[in-house]
Amino acid sequence: MMDTTPRKEQIFQTAGAMFSRQGYHATTMRDIARELNMQGGSLYAHIDSKEDVLWEIVERAAAQFLESVRPLAGLPLPASARLRRMLAAHVDVVTRNLDNATVFFHEWRFLGPARRAHIAAQRDEYEALFRRVIQDGVAAGEFPGADARMGALLVLSAGNWLYQWFRPDGALSAAAVAAQMADVIIAGLRCVE
Repeated sequence: MMDTTPRKEQIFQTAGAMFSRQGYHATTMRDIARELNMQGGSLYAHIDSKEDVLWEIVERAAAQFLESVRPLAGLPLPASARLRRMLAAHVDVVTRNLDNATVFFHEWRFLGPARRAHIAAQRDEYEALFRRVIQDGVAAGEFPGADARMGALLVLSAGNWLYQWFRPDGALSAAAVAAQMADVIIAGLRCVE
């Protein structure tokens, strides 16, 4: 069966998998072309540079995280319910494309200064959504002694590490992982003195 994915998308998918496995610097344009059965120079008919490919992968991932979590942070629900939904959305983005999540978490540092600053600002905005919801929980008495910054870092550290161990064919589905993580994290935030 012939692959009908547009060539540019094939390049992004292949590069994402290769950057995830071997890293951005260890992957050459020739490697990507070879994986796609293309001539090295043919890639440049679709893209301008290797950094542009990295930028596209990282920018798409950042947008997916923000678009999935931003609307949940402002829902008229208790903080614990919002946090549970936000964590489930985060886990969903990571587990739907483990390669791109890995690239987003690690390889973004290799972008040029302006692009790196843009992604850092998006990452800060994303973390702030979690901090705000946890702070709402502190103010409402749901998480009475919790530190919002530390809580947000805990949530994101746990969620961001999934790419290391989550397997789509594993014993737990992404939804089950998200539910169990939320149970543990929310119970911990409620118990902080």
